Amino acid sequence: MLQSLGELNSLDRIIQHTIEAIENSKTQIFDIAESARKEYKRLQQELENVRKETTEVIQGVDLAQKEDRKKRLQLMEVHRDFHRYSEEMVEKAYQEATESLSQLVRLREQEKALRRRRDELERSLKNLQKTVERAENLVSQVGVVMGFLSGNLQDFSQQIGDIQQRHQLGLGVIKAQEEERKRVAREIHDGPAQSLANVVFRVELCEKLVDVDLVRAKTELQELKVIVKDGLQEVRRIIFDLRPMALDDLGLVPALRRFVETFQEREGLRIDLTIMGKEKKLHNSLEIACFRLIQESLSNIQKHAKIKEATIKVEFASAAINIIIEDQGQGFDWDKYQKEARGKKSFGLLGMEERVKLLGGSFAVKSIPGQGTKIIIRVPREED
Repeated sequence: MLQSLGELNSLDRIIQHTIEAIENSKTQIFDIAESARKEYKRLQQELENVRKETTEVIQGVDLAQKEDRKKRLQLMEVHRDFHRYSEEMVEKAYQEATESLSQLVRLREQEKALRRRRDELERSLKNLQKTVERAENLVSQVGVVMGFLSGNLQDFSQQIGDIQQRHQLGLGVIKAQEEERKRVAREIHDGPAQSLANVVFRVELCEKLVDVDLVRAKTELQELKVIVKDGLQEVRRIIFDLRPMALDDLGLVPALRRFVETFQEREGLRIDLTIMGKEKKLHNSLEIACFRLIQESLSNIQKHAKIKEATIKVEFASAAINIIIEDQGQGFDWDKYQKEARGKKSFGLLGMEERVKLLGGSFAVKSIPGQGTKIIIRVPREED
């Protein structure tokens, strides 16, 4: 039996270190798989080029063989009637035969080298394919181990501060909800509400102008039409931020593409969105979670990274959704941030991490001051 709170804390730290080490290993395996995929694509392109070059060299060898045969026949003819040819003609025949033979030998050596390189590339591609498959299997296996540890050791450890942590998280969720309500209220007040007030004023003006100045009344109505259109567009933007309809109608990827396009236009941030794997309709709660995680990440980049470029990669793997959000901005100290955020009860990235863990996934942040930030998210896949 544990005798003191200090022993409880020591056990908690040991369990946390163990789980973190496994999580880091899982992230490293995922990075290895991603690097292997990139290398696989590069080798595929190189193999295609080598095959094309090999075909061209083989054609060159065929032509060189014909030319060499022709030159040897000419040389044989010179030998048979040696006395009929001048010394210069004999020398030229020997020289041309030698050059054609050298050209043929050179092309054959080049063909052998290209064939060897082609075979090496084909073997490398097979090995890389196996590496990717092994890495994905390892990630799945590590996930099983993580599930076991989280379901046994960590459950015991979590009891130490579970009540306090839930209390803080609950307060953080309530605070986040209130902040979101304030933001939406402010956007409606500054945008559509102001537009509607202006519409009311313009309508009253048009009523007075109809009997006095019909031309000006038409002009006012045209301007009023523009105001109404702008207000409608603003309302649709607010609705999309709250809940994009494309997410329910079309799925995660179309909703993401539309959101990224709108975000780029609105914030001036250039975003490179890459979708890998076979896209499938997922469970509604999973699609919402992935969408919100990317939405929050881009918002953080816009606010804190001090850079105008970002990359997003979404991979539909066999057993999970992998998401990588990366920027080359100013970066930060992740360990320091976690301590300060918990102390200030801030739930930015920590809220994202908690959301991913509630889905049974993994969340990792790699960031160094001055060298950008990389967020790696892996969520178990559940098809709708």
